Amino acid sequence: MLAFILSSIIGLLRQILVANAFGTQSDIEAFNAANRVSETLFNLVAGGALASAFIPTFTGLLTQKQRNEAWRLASAIFNLILLIVSLAALLAAFLAPQIVRYVLAPGFAADPAKESLTVTLLQVMLPSAVIFAVSGLVMGILNSHQVFFIPALAPSMYQIGMIIGVLVLSPRYGIFGLAWGVLIGATLHLALQIPFLVRLKGTYFRELAWENSNVREVGRLMLPRLLGAAAVQINFWVNTRLASQQVEGSVTGIVIAFALMLMPQAAIAQSIAIAAMPTFSAQVALGRMAEMRSSLAASLRSVLLLAVPASLGLILLRTPLTSMLYQRGQFDDRSTELVAWALLWFAAGLVGHSVVEIVSRAFYSMHDTKTPVFLGIGAMGLNIIFSLIFAGAFERMGWLPHGGLALANSLATALEMFALLFVIRRRLNGLESRSLLTASLQALIATLLMCLALWGWLSLTAEKPAWQVVAGGMLIGGIVYLISGWILGVREIKVVYRELSRRLAK
Repeated sequence: MLAFILSSIIGLLRQILVANAFGTQSDIEAFNAANRVSETLFNLVAGGALASAFIPTFTGLLTQKQRNEAWRLASAIFNLILLIVSLAALLAAFLAPQIVRYVLAPGFAADPAKESLTVTLLQVMLPSAVIFAVSGLVMGILNSHQVFFIPALAPSMYQIGMIIGVLVLSPRYGIFGLAWGVLIGATLHLALQIPFLVRLKGTYFRELAWENSNVREVGRLMLPRLLGAAAVQINFWVNTRLASQQVEGSVTGIVIAFALMLMPQAAIAQSIAIAAMPTFSAQVALGRMAEMRSSLAASLRSVLLLAVPASLGLILLRTPLTSMLYQRGQFDDRSTELVAWALLWFAAGLVGHSVVEIVSRAFYSMHDTKTPVFLGIGAMGLNIIFSLIFAGAFERMGWLPHGGLALANSLATALEMFALLFVIRRRLNGLESRSLLTASLQALIATLLMCLALWGWLSLTAEKPAWQVVAGGMLIGGIVYLISGWILGVREIKVVYRELSRRLAK
């Protein structure tokens, strides 16, 4: 969690610098659209799809003391993803003009210079997908060996690469400096992890090992997850396509707002999920399902207690937060309005995104990628339908239509969350429901009290600088929530307090 928070802070600094340099104008719109292709290739082949299939199989072999077979599996997967992603990147570079015009951003066709810039940026950044593919596998190997801090710190290296791009290269090369920063960041992302991979003293095998049963198991688990990842990426492409046809700045508005929502989601849910998945996998491999059920319930309690106040706090502080972070240079009042409006609707989905992150890992640990994937595909299908409906409805009401795209994402994710919880509860013969309900009610009551305090603070500081509003709001909101949680008897707060007291007493 500490590493994710650090990465989020560095990522926030990167966003501030990029917003200051490029605002929400044409160049950054082209960059954000072009970067979608590289992100898609990475997520399809080596992102969550690979991790969810590789970690349970690799961890199972390690748990069963089959070290040689585990490294044979890792070598084969490395060779396969390197080959597949390289070929896919070359094909995407060749078809870049057609991808941009007919699939990714048809709205840019009205501005030939913007469309041409998008194509060139896409081609420049494609090698990053190959580097990230390898780095994603390395992260899975380290996590399986209970090494979490360095892999979680790797994203900050990517952000540092982009900071180098915007500060050092962009003054001379413009938006292309930021594109080269993506390549630098991808390289640093991988380079940070290599020394720790070497320390594991694994054996590399020069083979694809199609006939290896463990490789086939990863493929079997990965195929449905791949379909799910494809559905998510299609949804992102649809949002980019729709936003490209809306007012200028809409693409960047949803990109920045979604990234802001993901910061607390990463610190709260991704950190817990990444740390829990190898434990889930080991418990399943040893047949200890009661322990796995207890571990999952504890993880969900923690997520609910943190995500509920974060969601409401983000909604209430969205405008001063956006203004404080980004409003300078080319990022003006209009840019703040675009981002804050999308953030309002994205923040409403923070709890859903956080719970889905945890529960889906539980399914993957049970060697079941089909259930969360098929539910995810259904949710993403609804997301696309909702996007079309809400964007049109918002426009008819005179609201900025890209807010409808954010609302569609939040609603679809909430439905996915409820479906996953229903199925996993039946699969595990219960989920300590009373404990989870208690945590939900405690979080909700404490959050409502926090919101009342924040509303009072916002009414008193309407004319104050944004940084004072945000800093005071976070301090007051945090104190009110902690005190309320203590009075309500939230056991996690008391456990943390006792542990801190014990360590300080030493």
